[in-house]
Amino acid sequence: MPTGCECQYGYPMSEVVDLARALVRYDTTNTSDDGATGNERPAAEFVAERLADAGFQPVYLESAPKRGNVVVRLPGADPSRGALLVHGHLDVVPADASEWSVPPFAGEIRDGYLWGRGAIDMKHMVAMALAVARRFKRDNIVPPRDLVFAFVADEEAGGRQGAGWLVEQHRDLFDGVTEAISEVGGFSYTVRDDVRAYLVETAEKGVMWLRLKVRGTPGHGSMLHTDNPVAKLTKALARLESHEFPQVLHPAVRDFLAGVSDLTGVAFDPDDPQAAVARLGSLARMIGATLRDTANTTMLKAGYKANVVPSVAEATVDGRMLPGRERAFERELAEVLGPDVEMDWDMLPPVETTFDGRLVDAMAAAIDAEDPGARLLPYMLSAGTDAKSFQRLGIRHFGFAPLRLPPDLNFTALFHGIDERVPLDGLEFGERVLDRLLRTC
Repeated sequence: MPTGCECQYGYPMSEVVDLARALVRYDTTNTSDDGATGNERPAAEFVAERLADAGFQPVYLESAPKRGNVVVRLPGADPSRGALLVHGHLDVVPADASEWSVPPFAGEIRDGYLWGRGAIDMKHMVAMALAVARRFKRDNIVPPRDLVFAFVADEEAGGRQGAGWLVEQHRDLFDGVTEAISEVGGFSYTVRDDVRAYLVETAEKGVMWLRLKVRGTPGHGSMLHTDNPVAKLTKALARLESHEFPQVLHPAVRDFLAGVSDLTGVAFDPDDPQAAVARLGSLARMIGATLRDTANTTMLKAGYKANVVPSVAEATVDGRMLPGRERAFERELAEVLGPDVEMDWDMLPPVETTFDGRLVDAMAAAIDAEDPGARLLPYMLSAGTDAKSFQRLGIRHFGFAPLRLPPDLNFTALFHGIDERVPLDGLEFGERVLDRLLRTC
């Protein structure tokens, strides 16, 4: 697809918008929670072709049929410095077209936005990284240190066929990497009037995807039953729904709330962080989820006929725990659910780092150059990213995929939501910030 073309919408399309639109048009839906099915190959081949066009020799690897991953390295001026990894995932969660205002894989541009599944999560960052990598290679720009760009599969199912597989099978591609940037951070939050903060993820909760099972005595649905597994499981899930895990104020959350307090002039009481969270508007649901562990039932399965009590009932629970709470979370779940519930799970660890260093300074300078007076604030992500895999290599991770957003856009609702979209001017802003960062980091 040509870039910088006069598009059908009547104005020149920038390369980053062109790339993002092309990527959204690839249906890279990751359909299973275990990563067993997916098709990132077309998007990965597109990325590899665009990198090759610019002069790179991309490494294309399939962890399984159609599960494409692409990695390139751009040498820097000082090979003794630790390299920076810039990574993004190519897969997306499913989208029910009947719920959307536009076809989710059409890449439609409307009202100043690019619409489609993956526009925010996270093909916008893939497009920004791809555009900057191409420019640096074409223009012979030498960054201060080595840059490794990785475009990976399967993040939406934990990265077994993507980042996790690369770390296990091809860790040599990341030799010398000490720091990384990716989703979810660098986006603006309008605090008041024209005062913006840009959130940088320095921590993210751990993940425990639980498979729960309760066994009982099967029989005819017309008779009395005292050992119905469906009833026992739903009672256990009701207890879990009403349970409140202990509040813990992590340093990243405390520093974010204190920073918002400085910008607004509204006092922050560390003993009552919930009051500060309640003032955050559309961010409240995400930041509020970082005050304590959470466990939400997402799937139920039981029975095979209306007049038969089954022998087994099953549920899936999405558990998220704060750094340092892994074992306590496991114990607390078992206590709440009770002895009748069998628990099995997959776990991905929390991630955390400090908000300091040369890279953070470079982020702040890049944002300030494009949005003078804006301030960077650390925060904790309630979800998880491929940082969980890359931290196994000792890589320090930040969520920084810069976007300047309209103050009335409910950004957090777009993740896995209906009518996912990214503002075109925000996308172009992000590319400029990323370009500045990678020239100076």
